[in-house]
Amino acid sequence: GAHAGRAVPLPARAYPGSTRRWRLGGALRPVRWEHAHPAGARRLLLLLLLAGSAASPAEEGGGRREAGGGEQSEEAARPHHDSSYGTFASEFYDLRYLSEEGYPFPTAPPVDPFAKIRVDDCGKTKGCFRYGKPGCNAETCDYFLSYRRIGADVEFELSADTDGWVAVGFSSDKKMGGDDVMACVHDDNGRVRIQHFYNVGQWAKEIQRNPARDEEGVFENNRVTCRFKRPVYVPREETIVDLHLNWYYLFAWGPAIQGSITRHDIDSPPVSEHVVSIYKYEDIFMPSAAYQTFSSPFCLLLIVALTFYLLMGTP
Repeated sequence: GAHAGRAVPLPARAYPGSTRRWRLGGALRPVRWEHAHPAGARRLLLLLLLAGSAASPAEEGGGRREAGGGEQSEEAARPHHDSSYGTFASEFYDLRYLSEEGYPFPTAPPVDPFAKIRVDDCGKTKGCFRYGKPGCNAETCDYFLSYRRIGADVEFELSADTDGWVAVGFSSDKKMGGDDVMACVHDDNGRVRIQHFYNVGQWAKEIQRNPARDEEGVFENNRVTCRFKRPVYVPREETIVDLHLNWYYLFAWGPAIQGSITRHDIDSPPVSEHVVSIYKYEDIFMPSAAYQTFSSPFCLLLIVALTFYLLMGTP
């Protein structure tokens, strides 16, 4: 209104160190305040800084002192501006990457590393299955699984001595076929993805509807390890079972080719001896084949009989 049609200098308090006129492109041009709207304030300040760095020492030296009192002018009192690239880059960062309040814009939080599976909670706050050498844990067992309820979900942790995949199946019997399967698959890019399968006989068919969430996985020390949640209750669906019911758990692992699972490592993968309830936490150990030979009572009796036969000889 009152200033329409004439140049109005920028107030010094709006831009520290500013003068009444700025050098833009080598010429002195007045700046109209009504044109310096807030949306373009950053861009305008950047142009002004660039213009200031282009001014020559000779031009900046003239007219520094006022005629009357020998006092330095407002422009002369401004700190010396270093026109080096480092200073320009710093100023440009302040303009481009700082918010109006001077704080950096928020960035994505760093990805948390995979938290190791705790086994001292087995049988207490979560259920566990271990398959392998006696006394093994989540990092040394041939196969490891844990489960625990978290609200309306069940959290599963799986780990196996393989560079391919590790899985758990939920079955109404102890045989493969018609089973809901969750698998953690190590692909060629080094990622571990959680996939959903449905067993059709001996063949696993991938199902696009995946109930897993809060998925995380890692491949380290030639082991595939993962953690995920899936809801306890699901809408009626043939390929996704309700976990509040009791199921036999099928444990399997094996190699993968280009991120696709292949046949499991052993001919007869281990199976839970009885149906598993997510409301009951147990710590169950199953010795692998290498440790079953001498632990079976039948095998021990057979060894004693053969030894006795060899010592006594045939009649």
